[in-house]
Amino acid sequence: MLVGLSVGKRDARPWIVSDELWSLVEPLLPEPGPKLVAGRPRVPDRQALCGILFVLHTGIQWEYLPQELGFGSGMTCWRRLAAWNEAGVWDRPHAVLLTKLRAAKQLDWSRAVIDSSHVRAGSAGPKSGPSPVDRARPGSKHHVLVDGQGIPLAVSLTGGNRNDVTQLLPLLAKVPFVPGLVGRPRRRPDVLLGDRGYDHDKYRRLVWAQGIKPVIARRGVTHGSGLGVHRWVVERTIAWLHGFRRLRIRWERRDDIHEAFLGLATCLITHRHVQRLC
Repeated sequence: MLVGLSVGKRDARPWIVSDELWSLVEPLLPEPGPKLVAGRPRVPDRQALCGILFVLHTGIQWEYLPQELGFGSGMTCWRRLAAWNEAGVWDRPHAVLLTKLRAAKQLDWSRAVIDSSHVRAGSAGPKSGPSPVDRARPGSKHHVLVDGQGIPLAVSLTGGNRNDVTQLLPLLAKVPFVPGLVGRPRRRPDVLLGDRGYDHDKYRRLVWAQGIKPVIARRGVTHGSGLGVHRWVVERTIAWLHGFRRLRIRWERRDDIHEAFLGLATCLITHRHVQRLC
């Protein structure tokens, strides 16, 4: 078992890759290229994935990855993560997991909820920008779209100064086609919920044009939007993402490495739902 979904029931070593998770990931990994020079044997992919998960869960710096764990060096794990992300590895298991959930009728397409969270960046880099709270510090945003019960459908990374509404359509476009039942694959919810950060009539019209009803809070409403009874699920999912310590602060200058961690964490959260619901 990789990680329990409920608080208080977490595995003491959540970076150990379970047989179930490995059977999902292994067929999707690219074949390694030929070894150009003689030297040490290649670290097995499963051990390297354990090292990547160790860094994701603990937030430790790559160079301090304990060698006694047997996961290879931090640089080996870093290279493997970069190569797998370039090959689009994390999008595919996420789509497979969503298919399993839909086949079990455990995806709630009646509504989807969108939100974002700001994270501090250790240094400026691509997809970072001035923090909305402290302009002297760089930061990034995690944008998240979930189904009605908080299962992540799509995530993205932008600079901390990007307006939330600019990611509304890109996130909808990132939702994969999800088969699993008789009929056409599905990727569109019936309703989209959002807070005041997404209050723009232009984007409401564009969402309507895709056959989705936008239910977005309007600025200036004195007594709140009334959407909190449904919107809390996305805040919980963001809390799950930031439960992975490597995502609480963006230490990677390269945006693709941080996006790789974000995609891997999304797969792990979705995998927990599969374990619980399927």
